[in-house]
Parts: sequence; structure tokens; C-alpha cells
Amino acid sequence: MTPVVGGVETAVYTVPTDGPEADGTLAWNSTTLVLATVRSEGTTGLGYTYGAPATADVIASELAPLLVGHSAWDVPAAQETMSRAVRNMGRPGLVAGAISAVDLALWDLKARLLDLPLVRLLGAHRAEVPVYGSGGFTTYDDERQDRQLRHWASEQGIPRVKIKIGEDRGRGEGRDRHRVARARGSVGDGVELYVDANGAYTRKQAVRVARYLDDHGVTWFEEPVSSDDLAGLALVRAATAVDVTAGEYGYTLPYFGAMLAAGAVDCLQADATRCGGPTVWLRAAALAEARGLHVSAHCAPHAHAHMAAAVPNLRHVEWFHDHVRIENLFFDGTLDPEGGVIHPGRDGTPGHGLTLRNDRAGPYRVR
Repeated sequence: MTPVVGGVETAVYTVPTDGPEADGTLAWNSTTLVLATVRSEGTTGLGYTYGAPATADVIASELAPLLVGHSAWDVPAAQETMSRAVRNMGRPGLVAGAISAVDLALWDLKARLLDLPLVRLLGAHRAEVPVYGSGGFTTYDDERQDRQLRHWASEQGIPRVKIKIGEDRGRGEGRDRHRVARARGSVGDGVELYVDANGAYTRKQAVRVARYLDDHGVTWFEEPVSSDDLAGLALVRAATAVDVTAGEYGYTLPYFGAMLAAGAVDCLQADATRCGGPTVWLRAAALAEARGLHVSAHCAPHAHAHMAAAVPNLRHVEWFHDHVRIENLFFDGTLDPEGGVIHPGRDGTPGHGLTLRNDRAGPYRVR
């Protein structure tokens, strides 16, 4: 008999940051993880997203009733059912996050029912998945930034690191330049240095800053202008030697198609916890491959590990400080980035390999 989904449950956890954090356009002091679990025949699949607590309401009230009784094998069909059902709610934003968490849980469930690592179910392209250390918040002083960068590069051997720039919506350009120079001094010439402006700069400002970045060997300039400004991204890309990247705010497949058609990026970023889970993330990767471009997985590294190993045009996965802290705290089965790579599925654990530790996650549960 075909196994069917017997139930869908949610939980919401809020974890304080380990210090004040900010990027070019936003500041925060906590991160919220919304967990979705799906059950079938005594087996549980786990998925999650990072976002507003109301995401759980969408899962419970709008998505769960559609999925109970649905085949556990047919995840793309479940994705389509969910996407059609939310048409009048507005799919982008937290609704897309809800679909993403459930989609990941369904893929995890299917792999566990088949007793396979998720990467084996999807079909592996590589055994090793490159990662880059990501953090370097604009709130960090020189010492804190230096300590974090050296931890990734020297202690863990990660040969790619990223800091935030664009402080105060681009008004702190002088300090941005100072921090880039300090970052290069921290990691030396043998480590790739990336920056993320989170859309803080104007077009011409981004071009000027990019010349400074090139002088310091920076090879990745993320969201130099707003990711909604496709023409601006394309302008900066054409005017600079540094790779221009964006895509983390893609909530639908057509968003990625438009970004690629505009020639806006050198590497497409996609976030499976926002765009629709593994089902849509893999399609976004295929769109990028058709354009001869790489794809990079944005944040939530353990959610992305297995699907990242399944595509030929992967550049890397973002080893984001906040999410790594939470995932290591909440889950058994997290991965070791030693040497700058992770090995999803290597130990043979079914699904994506994560198991919730209620004893550690419980104190942070808010609903």
C-alpha cells in the first residue's frame, strides 16, 4: 500500500543572538525557527524555515488539511497542491516559508520511509559540498570580526569567508572600507573574501565600492543594490570585476527566471526555506545551469546540504553564523565543516539526517 501523510504538526522557537547583529539595512537580536513535522506509518519527516511565527499558522490552518491522506511518495504533487491553494493569500513571504518547511519535511519523510539518505533519493552529484563562513555583522568591532574570521579560516580550515557591509544603508562607506581591509588582513591572501551589502548601496555607489573591493581581492559582492532592482544589479555586474550575486529573496520560480533573464547575477542564490523547499530549489538550480551559471545555497546550511550535493552547478552553501548556532543546538546529526566541506549522507542516516533534541530546543519554544 502507498503510505499517506497521517498528520502535520508545527512548533516555533525563538533564540537570542549571541550579541547585537545588523547588516546594511536591518538589525536584530533574535532568530525564529518554525518547525514542521509530517507523519506516516510511524515515521516522521522534519522541515523548517526561519521567519515570522505566523508561518506556523499558515501550515496548521491552510496546508495541513490538504496533506492529510496525501501520498507520501508524491512530493511534487503536494507542492503543486499547496501552491495552488494559497493563490489568493499571496504566496511570497511567510506563506512561501510555510510551503518550504513542509516540502522539506515531505522529502525527509519519503527518504526515511525508503531508509535512504536524502542525497541518495535525489541522486548524488558530489560527495563533498563546499561551504563558506558567513557573519561579520556591521555591529562587530575589529576584534570580534577578526576572531570570527580566524575561527573559520585558521581553526576550521574554511577557505571562503564573508562579512556584511553597507552599514547604515550605505552611509557608513568609510567604515565599510576599513572593515574590508581588516578582513583581508585577518585571513591573508590565501582565503577567498566575500561581502554582502544587503541592497544598501545606490547603483553608482556600488560601482565605486566594487573597485575598492577588487583592490582587496574580494570576489563576491552580494546584493550591491536591492535585489528588486534587476537593472541595477545588471549595471553593477557589467561595470565591475567582482562577481555580483543575489536571489535569496526568491519566493517563486518565476522570480529566478526573471533575475537570470535580466543578466543580473554571476551566481544565483536560492534559499530552500523560502522558495518552496527542495522541490523548487532544485528547479532554480536547473534554471541557473541552463544559463551557464552556478547556484549557491543561502543560509540554513543543514536544510540545504543534501540537495546541494545533488546538483552539478553548485558553487557552495552558506555556513551562516546564526543558523549554524541554532542547528547545532537543536539537532543531532549536524555536519562538520572542517576543511571547508561537508559530507551529507556519508554516515548512511536516512533523510536529511537531523533529529530534533527536545531537551535543548524546548526552552526556546514560544508556541
